[in-house]
Amino acid sequence: MEIENEQTDNINSTELENLSDTPFSGDEENGGTEEIKTEINGNWIPATSINEAKINARAKRRLRKNSSRDSGRGDSVSDNGEAVKSGVIVPTSPKGKHLDRRSRSGKGRGLPKKGGAGGKGVWGTPGQVYDVEEVDIKDPNYDDDQDNCVYETVVLPLDEKAFEKTLTPIIQEYFEHGDTNEVAEMLKDLSLGGMKYSVPALAVSLALEGKASHREMTSRLLADLCGKVVDKSDVEKSFDRLLRDLPELVLDTPRAPQLVGQFIARAVGDGILCNSYIDGYKGTVDCSQARAALDRATVLLSMNKGGKRIDNVWGSGGGQQSVKHLVKEIDMLLKEYLLSGDVSEAERCLQELEVPHFHHELVYEAVVMVLESTGETNFKMMLNLLKSLWKSAVITVDQMNRGIERIYCEIPDINLDVPHSYSVLEQFVEECFKAGIISKPLRDLCPSRYIRKTSQNFSEVYAAC
Repeated sequence: MEIENEQTDNINSTELENLSDTPFSGDEENGGTEEIKTEINGNWIPATSINEAKINARAKRRLRKNSSRDSGRGDSVSDNGEAVKSGVIVPTSPKGKHLDRRSRSGKGRGLPKKGGAGGKGVWGTPGQVYDVEEVDIKDPNYDDDQDNCVYETVVLPLDEKAFEKTLTPIIQEYFEHGDTNEVAEMLKDLSLGGMKYSVPALAVSLALEGKASHREMTSRLLADLCGKVVDKSDVEKSFDRLLRDLPELVLDTPRAPQLVGQFIARAVGDGILCNSYIDGYKGTVDCSQARAALDRATVLLSMNKGGKRIDNVWGSGGGQQSVKHLVKEIDMLLKEYLLSGDVSEAERCLQELEVPHFHHELVYEAVVMVLESTGETNFKMMLNLLKSLWKSAVITVDQMNRGIERIYCEIPDINLDVPHSYSVLEQFVEECFKAGIISKPLRDLCPSRYIRKTSQNFSEVYAAC
């Protein structure tokens, strides 16, 4: 009430004069003392009381307008005339009360709840980092052993069916890429358990059905896996199992006893089997296939002095061999054929080299031997060999043509050592054409020491003395 009285006293006289509803007469303004009464509802009320009520109502309306304007900028006065602290917003209309999202109780600063960390699907304020929750020792569910507990992923060991199903693709892929380190890493990721000793046995059984190069790669794989994935005792168990399973392996691979014996000899030479492994079976083997395998291993080991590694037990073939080594092997193959005359043996040895992309070297070396020979024996034998290899499709058209073209390119150098090489080459090429080994265009390209016209009416000089 004190605030209302002070606000009423501050109203100046000009505002009072402008009030349209002021019932004062001119006498009262001139200082008259006569009191005028007004009848309201049958009661006579002094005019001064009515004027005071109107003035108070007008003052309250002004205060409400000021408080709504200055609600966010400073202190204001409530409806009851009490001072309101700055920051507290007093709703001015029912509509504003419902739409205003700030606190309706008049408390707080009007900020979002929980500092913006509240609401559906919110896990905290943006950028908040949660610390590691400390274990409460006084918690009734607290366990002393949970502090030292280590959680790891448990992988069950492979059973026999899952073992063979998982490792067979790995070994077959190894036959393609030949990377032993990749196989070792893949085997370490598996839970082999008590099936580790079956890894060498499975690799050998798959290699028995493959080529000689696969057996060589398997021997290298066993040597590299020993000490990383398996140990020597596991390798011994693997070969013990292979010797017991030989009667079944012979059904699919008739040469299984000899091949297993070569694997045993190679393993002893590589140091992954002890030297006394074969001696431990003397007089205790009843299976004829197992005895044949052990005898084969004993013979191979006796051929090597000082226990050296048997590197050539599977032959020397495959694309991993050096070019010089392959050239040497082909040269020895042709020389043995000239001595024995066995075409089938020469064909078998060529296939065991497993280098179909290098068969042009055999054609080249065979023609060179014909040019360097003096009699007709080598001429006929080499022609017969090439004819047989051509009919059996061991040597393809591309490899045959490439070998002959190499001779065409190098005949000038060969002629320096063999004076009659041009005439001998023409005769040999003509016989090859008659036998159907080479085509007519390739025969026409045969170089000569003379100028010759071709069907296209242009001259080519192939060689000059």
